This record gives sequence, C-alpha cells and structure tokens, in this order.
Amino acid sequence: MRITLNVNGEDYEVDVQPHWTLLHVLRNELGLTGAKLGCGNGECGACTVIMNGKAVPSCLVPAARAEGSEITTIEGLQDGGVLHPLQEAFIEHSAVQCGFCSPGMILTAKSLLDVNPRPTEEEVREALLSNLCRCTGYTKIVEAVLSVAEGGKEG
Repeated sequence: MRITLNVNGEDYEVDVQPHWTLLHVLRNELGLTGAKLGCGNGECGACTVIMNGKAVPSCLVPAARAEGSEITTIEGLQDGGVLHPLQEAFIEHSAVQCGFCSPGMILTAKSLLDVNPRPTEEEVREALLSNLCRCTGYTKIVEAVLSVAEGGKEG
C-alpha cells in the first residue's frame, strides 16, 4: 500500500507493508533515526514524534493510519541548522546524558508548550510521565523545559 506523509514539512510517498509502524517508516524508509525503538509498546517515549500537533508513540501507530498526517521528528525541529530553543535548553541545563530518551522528551515538551506555553512544574512532570529516562533523574529535564517557558523563548 502507498501512503503519503508530510514529515518535517516535506511530502513523502512511501510503499508500506500492513504490519509496519510509523516508527519503522521513519527510521527504515526515510532514514530519520531520531525516534528510537525502546520498549515497542508505547510506554517508554523513546519513539515519540508529533503527529498532527500531538505527541504520539510512533511504535504504536500503524503506518497506514498515518496517511495524510503531518509528522514532526527531532530532525525537523532545527531551523536552517539553528537548534530549537528546547534543544538548546537541554544542552544548557545538562539534561542530556546518554541521549537515548532526549528526542522523545524534547518532542513531548514541545507538544506541551504548543498548547500551554507557561506550564507549572507539575504540568511539565505530568506531560513527561510517558517518557522514561534512566540517566538524569528528570530534574534537569524539567528545568530545561521550564526555562523555555519562563524565559519566553519561542517554543
């Protein structure tokens, strides 16, 4: 089956198998490897992308269901080589250690800030519940997200 996706502002037509997930298409067909296969059942957040404005675990989205969708991956956040404010904040606040969870964390945070530009610490922590990190303890991640919200940086 052939589907059309808009990924990071660019249209793609992709031949997919019925059992493929959006994650498979992004990584194996389009070469966008920022989304990672972690748990494979939507509980770790490593595969998170923004689909039609909402953070979703791409390992659970059948590729065929993504037909006609607008997808943003971590690769699509930078603008002409300039990192997104959330990406910069993660660096500035040392919120990245191994980096495996970072793309999903950043995209989940972006999705939150898109609908709630000034979240409380509790709201940030709640939004990030679907993303697991085994390295940082979340404190630096939450600080990074809040710095973008509080600092008025465009998210």
